[in-house]
Amino acid sequence: MNMLNRRRALGTVAAATLAGAIPWARAQSMLKTAQIVTGFPAGTTPDVLGRRIADKLAKHYAEAIIVENRVGAGGQLAVAAVKSAPADGSSILITPMATMCVYPHTYKRLPYDPQADFLPVSNGVSFDSAIGVGPAVPDSVTDIRGLLAWMKANPKLSTIASSATGSPLHFMVDMLSRSSGVDITHVGYRGSTAALADLLGGQVPAFSGPTGTFLAQPKLRVLATSGEKRSRFFPNVATFVEQGFSSMVFSDWMGFFVPAKTPPERIRQLNELLRNALLAPDTVLSLNTFGMESAPSTPEALAGMLASDLKRWGPIVKATGFTADS
Repeated sequence: MNMLNRRRALGTVAAATLAGAIPWARAQSMLKTAQIVTGFPAGTTPDVLGRRIADKLAKHYAEAIIVENRVGAGGQLAVAAVKSAPADGSSILITPMATMCVYPHTYKRLPYDPQADFLPVSNGVSFDSAIGVGPAVPDSVTDIRGLLAWMKANPKLSTIASSATGSPLHFMVDMLSRSSGVDITHVGYRGSTAALADLLGGQVPAFSGPTGTFLAQPKLRVLATSGEKRSRFFPNVATFVEQGFSSMVFSDWMGFFVPAKTPPERIRQLNELLRNALLAPDTVLSLNTFGMESAPSTPEALAGMLASDLKRWGPIVKATGFTADS
């Protein structure tokens, strides 16, 4: 190719880039149909994230994209379904950290291996958790130390609920109990709806949940958040670390995975599209209303997060003595 033709070719590529033809993947590699699979019901945060992304990927990654809710076994049914799906990129799993990093330590037999059966594509969002209280706790209690003192003085009311036994939210309660020396009973519900109803009704005094749960419940008082730094959604609430609990740092995430043996070029294409979708201003704003921060990553970064959290949660779960099979 002579210099003139080379310049013309480069100019064509540059014009296409400016026109937006590239970053939205290659039309010739578009799938006819694809599905985003989540193990949680409609309206939950994994479902919300899945639907926002499906809208963005439609007509770019596949002609039609369906969000499928494979609800059951705490999200395991969805993970197992994607494990067994064709490794062509047509089935995409979106799942919270717990199914990949906590369950291997709580279940003796999982129908999947998080690292052997899947390939990471991109992280989706990150979010903090929090402990808050309802009307059963006096208004004078404004922080975790105050809650612990109140519970110590009222041992029959020393209870914190969460949306699931065996979840990180459950173990956060256990860690608080052990690190403070205050005997706290964890009450696990099947989902947050019933737990919040009892919290607002005064049947349980406190609740451990994602920060987004508290955003939707202005009558509740958040006493501490779990991140390394203060939550942007509750900037006036001190973290557990600030309140003297240095080991209680939790930042949860939800990631996108595909079956093992999915071609690398398909993963690269999907990662590029996910990054664009997650960073779109309307997506960011929508996720913020649920207390989630858009946080796309490289496949390698998500693999590192998976390995790190798998290692971290083993000792935490072991210290509680909890097993999901008991």
